[in-house]
Amino acid sequence: MGSPIRDWWSRRSLRLRLTTAAALVITVGLVGASVVLLAWLRISLIRGLDQAAWQRAQAVAEIVDSGRLSGPLPSPGDRDITVQVIDRKGSVRSSSPNLQGRSRIFAFPPTTSDEPHARSLRHLPHVEDATWRAVAVPAGTRKDPVTVYAALPTEDVDLSLAKLAGGLAIGVPLAVTALTSVAWVLTGRALLPVEVLRAQAAEITASDLSRRLDVPPSADALGRLATTLNDLLARLEAAAHRQHQFIADAAHELRSPLSSLHTRLQIAARHPGSANWRTLTPALLEDCERLARLVDDLVWLARLDARPRLSKRPIDLDEIVFAEVTRARERTHLVIDRHAVNAARVDGDADALARVVRNLLDNALRHAVRRIEVSLRVCDGTAQLVITDDGPGIPEPDRRRVFHRFTRLDDARARDTGGSGLGLAIVRDIITAHHGSIDIDDHAPGARLVVRLPAHGN
Repeated sequence: MGSPIRDWWSRRSLRLRLTTAAALVITVGLVGASVVLLAWLRISLIRGLDQAAWQRAQAVAEIVDSGRLSGPLPSPGDRDITVQVIDRKGSVRSSSPNLQGRSRIFAFPPTTSDEPHARSLRHLPHVEDATWRAVAVPAGTRKDPVTVYAALPTEDVDLSLAKLAGGLAIGVPLAVTALTSVAWVLTGRALLPVEVLRAQAAEITASDLSRRLDVPPSADALGRLATTLNDLLARLEAAAHRQHQFIADAAHELRSPLSSLHTRLQIAARHPGSANWRTLTPALLEDCERLARLVDDLVWLARLDARPRLSKRPIDLDEIVFAEVTRARERTHLVIDRHAVNAARVDGDADALARVVRNLLDNALRHAVRRIEVSLRVCDGTAQLVITDDGPGIPEPDRRRVFHRFTRLDDARARDTGGSGLGLAIVRDIITAHHGSIDIDDHAPGARLVVRLPAHGN
């Protein structure tokens, strides 16, 4: 039963839930305050009765001690007060006018304290059915001791408390109703900015992410919420812009090899007799390889943008470097020096790190003039891979920009060299996913790219 009720309650409006919660708190608070008030008032009134009875008993005790007690006690002016003077034999020596001629009705022992110690008594003999507060005070001499009893009924106290309780029974619901209505109105006004923000957010579409929400002037939670939502919209707008730019750049990159393939095949199809396939086939294969590399780079970027979990495990980075250098040597006449490659073990994804080394070597192959140097070592818990070429180098102002997608710096890094401008971007994303870093250091001539990865066990 609890789960359906919670589900039903969770579907109610926030305004209704807040108002209901406020009503419950108000009700509990007022009812609790009423109970405390009634209890405190009863204790206070009863103490007043006890004090009045004790004072009357003390006054009678003084009369007894002075030897002036003879006959009925003088009236104290309060017809409700009841007094009896009882000797040690249990006989009534004297009594208040309202108990004249009646036998003993009190039998509890006296107290010698200076403070009243009253008792609640019911069904007293010869007295109407009511609750009384009675005190007993010792008096007389050692030879003739007596006990003075004084009592007052609690009827007036009970009647006053009953009237107050009746008033509270009417006033508390009225107060709860009024305060709940105020809470309903105030909650509605407090949630109005939220509704405004919701309406503004509903008007923002994917085709128009430049719009922003109005930030309330108050520096409260709603203001912070609106600011956070605006920051989110700004990030979404920037991401959408990057996505559109990436799609445009990818389409532009794909157009070049496709156009080349289409043109050459179209000419060969129209003039089959004059087509020299010996010279045409290598060009077609080159365009296909270039297209395959570009598609492969785009697939890698799509995977990295999806933020997959890399299957990290301990791997020997030096073995990956040796394998990729061997592959690179098969495609070039340049010298690739790997003598400075030492053993290095890291935690990572073998395929992803192989892609890093391959892209760095491809980048060096496209720009080197005669020689490429590869080194690998572990220093202070960090595996450091360095690939250096003797090409034109990378100017210092452009060393951060080259890691952006589809970035080329000059004619030496143009499409004719086979680069798509994605290799270093892929390297940066993979290294970042491995909690590493990549930098371009000063080197003349050429470029010096340094990859740093946490070594295994660090």
